[in-house]
Amino acid sequence: MGGIFGVASKGDCVTDLYFGIDYHSHLGTHRGGMAVYTEKGFDRAIHSIENAQFRTKFEDDAAKMHGRVGIGCISDTEPQPLIVRSRLGHFAITTVGRINNLDSLTDEAFADGRTQFLELSGNRINPTELAAALINQKESVASGIRHAQQKIDGSLTLLLADAGGLYAARDYLGRTPLIIGQKEDGSLCASFESHAYMNLGYRTVRELGPGEVVYLSKEGDIRQLMAPCRRKRVCSFLWTYYGYPTATYEGINVESSRYRCGALMAKEDVQDGLKLDSVGGIPDSGLAAAIGYANESGVPFHRPFMKYTPTWSRSFMPQNQSMRNLVAHMKLIPVHDLIRDKKLLFIDDSIVRGTQLRETVDFLYESGAKEVHVRPACPPIMYGCKYLNFSRSTSDMDLITRRCVVRLEGGVPSQERLALYADASTPEYTAMVEEIRKEMHFTSLKFPSMDMLVESIGLPECELCTYCWNGRE
Repeated sequence: MGGIFGVASKGDCVTDLYFGIDYHSHLGTHRGGMAVYTEKGFDRAIHSIENAQFRTKFEDDAAKMHGRVGIGCISDTEPQPLIVRSRLGHFAITTVGRINNLDSLTDEAFADGRTQFLELSGNRINPTELAAALINQKESVASGIRHAQQKIDGSLTLLLADAGGLYAARDYLGRTPLIIGQKEDGSLCASFESHAYMNLGYRTVRELGPGEVVYLSKEGDIRQLMAPCRRKRVCSFLWTYYGYPTATYEGINVESSRYRCGALMAKEDVQDGLKLDSVGGIPDSGLAAAIGYANESGVPFHRPFMKYTPTWSRSFMPQNQSMRNLVAHMKLIPVHDLIRDKKLLFIDDSIVRGTQLRETVDFLYESGAKEVHVRPACPPIMYGCKYLNFSRSTSDMDLITRRCVVRLEGGVPSQERLALYADASTPEYTAMVEEIRKEMHFTSLKFPSMDMLVESIGLPECELCTYCWNGRE
């Protein structure tokens, strides 16, 4: 996915920028970057963080940088921030999102005969560079940002820094968040994650609305340049998986939402008479839901697995799939006294491909578990996300749901047939869940309903993006 953070400060901004970016490290593993406006122009650093933490790679850079305006990112894909010199001036830009129509927009840019792009490995164009090119097609940065938001099929949240401050713009439909914080001295920050600035002395001023564009000056002024749009489609997966437990989006805390989801699932199982010895969560994003389940059901919460953080501290995985599977196995260490001869229930944030979770369950059985029941904290993922870089999957067939549907159908289903499997009230859905259960070697498997997910988040369903579960845009 990726996360962004920026500061427009009364004094030097680099320390706040450095730590604010670092607090987004759970959102990506590929690259980190920071750019600061100095008396001589922008000073920038970009490093790979695949094998080291952001702080380690950028500690020396932060000690040398000085300025009152800066932006930075944790990126799962392209190198950022970019430094741009154009007819709209000299600026740095960093983005979060996904551009599905990148090729057609690139062709449009080439059509005027005056545009070129630096090529990344794999013959790719940097999406952030394309966003900058779209912005430069208009007469002002603000109108250019709105132009880019409307042209892009996908999503785009961005920070753009110039000599005087920051432009902060949330995605046109609000799929990803952008929150403004302010210190007592008037210094301002813009952040993907609300918790990123709490320990730096900022308090939340406001969360930008869908498509809203504001300018944060280094003198402490906030100026709205583009009003929010009426339609909102916030990514539901922020609460289910992406968000750090202390993060709050739309006024709703991630940890609290996950806790409610677990409690709602427990109510159903209690009514069904499920007998268990303990409840556990797959670290880390399954823990809050597991605690909610345990407290509601009265079944003890235990931690039959521990995550070994001294060497496997990062939330995400290496780029290579086989290495990700190995790291997932290496991270989790069982506590045999809490597993042997026990009827266990585990809550994970979701089931995407299923490979790692199946290996975990098999290891539980090998460690002496009598039963292993699984309750994902969201409905079955039926569609690969086309609005955010949800995962590294390149095909919907990477999803365990789609593989099971193909087996049940005897081939690739039509969209009409696929919709039946996404509907929890149909026999097709029931058959798919049973097929997943058998493939994953679970004693039982039950997903929360869409209504349950919406209730646990606490926003109207019409304000949430639920595309990955039901295909609704």
